[in-house]
Amino acid sequence: MAKGILNRLKLATAAVGVAALGLAGSAAAADGVVKIGAPLALSGGLAAEGAKQKLAYDLWLERINAAGGINVGGVMMPVELITYDYQTDGKRASQLAEKLIIDDKVDFLTAPFGSGHSKITAGVAERYGVPIIAVASSEPVHNQGFKNLFGTLAPSGGLIDGMLDLFMAQKPDMKKIAIYGRDDVFPKIMATLMSKGATARGLEVVYEELYPVGTLDHATATVGMRSAEPDWIYVTGYTEDLVLVRKQMAEQGLDAPIITMITGPAYREFVENLGPLAENVTSATWWHYSAAYAGDDVFGTTQAFTEAVQKASGEDPDYVHASSAAALIALQKAIEKAGTLDRDAVREALRTLEIETFYGPIKFREDGLNDNRNLPIIQIQGGKPVILSPADMATVEMRLN
Repeated sequence: MAKGILNRLKLATAAVGVAALGLAGSAAAADGVVKIGAPLALSGGLAAEGAKQKLAYDLWLERINAAGGINVGGVMMPVELITYDYQTDGKRASQLAEKLIIDDKVDFLTAPFGSGHSKITAGVAERYGVPIIAVASSEPVHNQGFKNLFGTLAPSGGLIDGMLDLFMAQKPDMKKIAIYGRDDVFPKIMATLMSKGATARGLEVVYEELYPVGTLDHATATVGMRSAEPDWIYVTGYTEDLVLVRKQMAEQGLDAPIITMITGPAYREFVENLGPLAENVTSATWWHYSAAYAGDDVFGTTQAFTEAVQKASGEDPDYVHASSAAALIALQKAIEKAGTLDRDAVREALRTLEIETFYGPIKFREDGLNDNRNLPIIQIQGGKPVILSPADMATVEMRLN
């Protein structure tokens, strides 16, 4: 790398956790440590999600090292987690992923939150043959032929099918849908999937537009959707975008019986920033803390994980927390299954992994995505996300505006 880049990288914050395990000093354990690298968005546009990833990683790290580390072929090895802030910048994410592999000599990587930056870091990992665990659900990330990429989220399409089933049953006379999405990897695929799914179900797509990343004025879109008089407004983006769009919808008097935003309502930040405007907004998510999963991992149950996050942050966990912790659990289980830190062996162990965890089942498809399962459809009611579907998890009835 150029000298200027290296100088800037020296300013990155590295968070390292290693269990002492009764050793005389860190040097004594250096040759017997599992090293995992994690570029995280600790500042910039995805800082909220990056902070949730780091919290989940830290909770897992504390527990795995307290248990003696990872069992690698009969030898208990402590875990060292090396993180850098890539500042929600794709180029920097690529540079730091390479630094972690070359300079820090990590054994494995985790990817940043979000499909776009997961794709970037997965490309680096692929060049060096390093298994990488992601929190990304978009097929355009997982269909690149990457052999080293695995993700704990189920495919995005599962979210679309569940919403169409539920909402069309709740409003049988629904005829028109408006679709508005951020022109970015995950939001774009979610908009495209909904357009195809809605059309296939006989709905008329009366408005369909993508907005550029960084858009602050959504007036043209809100006026256009209002004129189209949809029964269902469906917006995809990231939390900051969705909060802004929802406020501008209210300013323009735009409403509909069903308003969906992917995936903002899954986050407490969405409700905190919108207050009453968040009420009745629907969404879909990959995990909810009211589930009752159990597994052989450092948390054991959904409830135990939820309580750990609540104690550490004072807030309920969302799917970002859960899928991030699950990523490290999957990597741990693959290492234990392989009985070695050899990357080829661990990659094969990940490919054939099939486990039950606090997060739910994890079994990777050929493209590295977690096999599909019933994904929760949620709605903000009383200032909190509640589950509408699937039936075995539902806690309330859906409300129409």
